[in-house]
Formats: sequence, C-alpha cells, structure tokens
Amino acid sequence: MTNKLVKWYKKNKRDLPWRYTKDPYHIWVSEIILQQTKIKTGLSYYLKFLDSFPDIYHLASATENQVLNVWQGLGYYQRALNMLSTAKNIVNNNNGIFPKKYKQLIQLKGIGPYTAAAISSICNNEQQGVVDGNVYRVLSRFYNISEPINTSKGAKIFQNIANKLVPEKSPGRYNQAIMDFGATQCKKYNPSCLSCPLNKDCAARKLNLIDLRPIKSKMKKYRLRYFHYLFITNEKKIIIQKRENNDIWEKLYQLPLIEGIGPLQKNVLHNHKILNGINVLQMRKKKTIKHILSHQKLEITFWIINVKHFPKNNSYQKINLKDIANYPFAKPLKKFLEIQARNT
Repeated sequence: MTNKLVKWYKKNKRDLPWRYTKDPYHIWVSEIILQQTKIKTGLSYYLKFLDSFPDIYHLASATENQVLNVWQGLGYYQRALNMLSTAKNIVNNNNGIFPKKYKQLIQLKGIGPYTAAAISSICNNEQQGVVDGNVYRVLSRFYNISEPINTSKGAKIFQNIANKLVPEKSPGRYNQAIMDFGATQCKKYNPSCLSCPLNKDCAARKLNLIDLRPIKSKMKKYRLRYFHYLFITNEKKIIIQKRENNDIWEKLYQLPLIEGIGPLQKNVLHNHKILNGINVLQMRKKKTIKHILSHQKLEITFWIINVKHFPKNNSYQKINLKDIANYPFAKPLKKFLEIQARNT
C-alpha cells in the first residue's frame, strides 16, 4: 500500500507552494490554514499570510489586530491567535528556531497530533503518521474499519495504523501522498475506484461499502442563537467593541450586540439599556440573515440607529465608517459594514 501510494503521488501530486520547501515555519502556516479550509481558499490565505509575516520574527512582532486582519474571512479565528502565541513563544524562548521534532511540536499552542506529525515528517524525516479527514477516508475504506472516526477509540485505531504505514525513507513524502490521494482519488463523493491503484485490496470496495466509510457517530444538534447588531451612527461615525467573552469570534470587533432568545421588537430595543438616555433620531431594522458555524446557527439582525450623541461605555470605540478595513470583523459583519460604507 505504501509503495503504491508513493508511486501514485509521483505522477499525480498537486502543484502547491508548500511542496517546494522544508521550512517548518512555512509548513506550519500551510497546515494551520488548511485545517477546516479547502485548498482553493487556503492557497490565497497562505500566500497573503506569508506576504504579511514572511518569517517567525515578523509574526511574533505582530499585534492581534494585524494577524486577525490577515486571517479575516477564513473562520476559526482561534487558530490565528494560537499561531501568534506560539510564534512569540518560539522567538522568546527558543531563539526563533522552529522545533522540528514531534514531541517538541506537540507541546506548542494550537499544534495537535496531525500538525506535529506533518511538520516533523516533512521537515525532519520522523516516522509519524498524519491523520486528517482524507487519511481517515482512505484507511477506513482500505481496511473497512467500522469504528467511528470521531471517538477516542477510533482516533487511536487510525493513528496506530497510520504510524505503521509510514516508511523509513521519505516519511514526509508518504504522508503528503496519502493526503493527496484521499483528496483527489479516494474522494468523499464519487471516488475514482476503477483507476485506483489500491482497488484490488480495498476491503470496503469488495463489500460494496465505499459510500459508508468512514463512519461518524451522531453529532450534537446545532445551537440556535439570535444576534441583534446595532449600527449606531452619527455623522459617518460608528461605535464598535472587541469581543472578549471566550466565545465565537473572540478578539474580533463587532457592533454593539444584544443576544436574545428570539426576534426583537422595535419598542423593546428602544428601551434597552444600551440606548438608555440616548436621543435616538431614527431606528429601523435593516435586514436579517442566517449564518451557520460548525455547531451553531446564528440568526443575525442588523438595526440602523441614528443618534444625536453616542452612548457612554468604556468598551465602545468610536471610529469613522471608512476606517473599518483597519479592524478585523467576523465575515457577516464585515460584509454588512462594507455595504454601509459604500452607501454612506
């Protein structure tokens, strides 16, 4: 299996910029960005990130806002904050030298078994097997593994198999091979089984179970949340605040927010404490959108509120609407604010 995958990779590997380097910083950036992100999207962010922070020193000296601005729109923002924290750690405590060994890498913030295995195998030729969604799919089909991949038992089973398959020679090349194979050959839907070099030994194919592998245990239901954002404006100025509550979009900026248990009526909003004592000149509901995250569904309503003077709150920051590009916002907020800026 290992030899066949490496042979397949030589002919079919994708032309990606991080394939031409063994710089652990570059490999790290690519692997973190590609978590929860498709290659097509991740590629542009990878290039943009390295353009802004070409090495570990540039990243370590950046501010949260600068990093989040570059990351803006990619989602799962904690990844970016973890990268910043790890960069500072490496520069301050390891003279800027990026660790290459698995056991060292796994200790760093934001680096789990998969990322540590990828970096150590590619950059230091360690025999550590990577296990991502693509690898789960290939192994579960080839060996017809029925254990759910999102259980601790399942994770151990797949990791043990992955480790045993990694060759002594060029383990990084093999790891990239099996990931590419899962992404382009052994795809989730309509895999290319007829041209697959492993098809004669694929247990799931023999049993006609390809479409049923891998198995996932049932996930928790989506949490439904209602967000009401207040676009409070006065003479092309608005107020924003930073999210600091260990919740989604932490450290990003937002408009003043009211989170409720359902839709909000205008009269209730008018009497809310945020607007207490404020001379409201005009108030109207602009639009309501739905935004889906991994385990949450958000119903977001934007309210346009023209005021004579802004409410007093130490957490609020008054800015010109034209300056929103200088602040990182979650994607739905950024889109809304850009439209308002164009129309104001």
